[in-house]
Amino acid sequence: MTQLEEARKGNITEEMKTVANRENVSEEFILNSIIDGTIVIPKNVNHDIKATGIGKGLKTKVNATVGTSTDIVDFDEEVLKAQVAVDAGADCLMELSIGGDLDDIRRRVLAMSPLPVGSVPIYQAAIESIRKNGSVIYLEEDDMFKTIEKQAKDGIDFMAIHCSVNVETLKRLKTQGRECGLVSRGGSFISSWMVENKLENPLYKNFDYILDIAKEYDVVLSLANAMRAGAIADSTDRAQVQELIVLGELVDRARAADVQTMIEGPGHIPINEIPANVTIQKKLCRNVPFYMLGPLVCDIAPGYDHIVSAIGAAESAKAGADFICYVTPAEHLALPSPEDVKEGVISTRIGAYAGDMAKGIHNGEKDLAMAKARKALDWQAQYDVAIAPDVAQAKRANRPPSDDDACTMCGDYCAIKIVNSWLDKADDDVFNTF
Repeated sequence: MTQLEEARKGNITEEMKTVANRENVSEEFILNSIIDGTIVIPKNVNHDIKATGIGKGLKTKVNATVGTSTDIVDFDEEVLKAQVAVDAGADCLMELSIGGDLDDIRRRVLAMSPLPVGSVPIYQAAIESIRKNGSVIYLEEDDMFKTIEKQAKDGIDFMAIHCSVNVETLKRLKTQGRECGLVSRGGSFISSWMVENKLENPLYKNFDYILDIAKEYDVVLSLANAMRAGAIADSTDRAQVQELIVLGELVDRARAADVQTMIEGPGHIPINEIPANVTIQKKLCRNVPFYMLGPLVCDIAPGYDHIVSAIGAAESAKAGADFICYVTPAEHLALPSPEDVKEGVISTRIGAYAGDMAKGIHNGEKDLAMAKARKALDWQAQYDVAIAPDVAQAKRANRPPSDDDACTMCGDYCAIKIVNSWLDKADDDVFNTF
């Protein structure tokens, strides 16, 4: 049975117990939140991993994507990047390969990952049609569902399904106009198939079939936001909102079928629109977890988009988003390297942590520990509490100080060292002599 079925029967599963323990909340809170749909546990029955919870009242989770391109097909590097993401503290992975043997690389990532792994099945279905028939427009409807079932059987824990791209949504996109158009790869595959075949999206039309597959393997459906903006100028427009209305209706159908769901959110969005987007999504989609793609709060920083995204992640987590997809320094430029992956995970974790502090998920206990360590000039204690201790230690070691107590920024004139040497040692009575 699915986690949702078990919860509705009042049964606290081992996965619920694991999540409660990791999040320091009660098992009853997890059970009731799964019933309400505000928390999901992405764990396929065929994937042996430690359960992770995503949703309201839990720490904001960070997702890292890996996968080959048509230009660079190096399976060993993609597995390495997945391991780098795990080591850097990612909470989930997504395997998004579009080059090489797509079954092989997905299964390799699933085999090595201790984290939930997601996928976008339409990628494989479309690419295999292109390889076989020369175009995505010749993709057989049944092959879309066979791919979903194959990936579910392999152990994929959550799937981005582009089922909300329907005729009405495409009309909104076409009639309003956009500066950057449609930037979702899955959305481009589905919409081109629909236009050329003059047919409704099979993933929308036959959504019940997808629900049957998801229920059998307890796959969380990450209902994809194909109409997300790829430019600030296109944010929060009619096409995006129209798709969100459809997504809310699909959430109702999924929950009626005992299938866990979350909703994917916008990619490029100005910082002032983030709270409104979270509110609208939560309202229309029954408060299911919100999976934000970045988001990127400006368009002008290629090479530094991980920083742009960290800003968006902080504001999103603060506003109530539950799950953040990282962005790397290579975004919009190239396939990420292992170092890009590390930078992306860490920067997004920082943003999520800052947002969680603002919404009270934690009270800054680690920050207090850092403050005490800095006051004591205890460098090891600072490394121990740092989000990236190896980076912090390497920075200091690269320009070592002559005085082990200080650093080369202030050297002999370290304010903390100076104050420690006189103010903290002064007798209270000394102030009566002024």
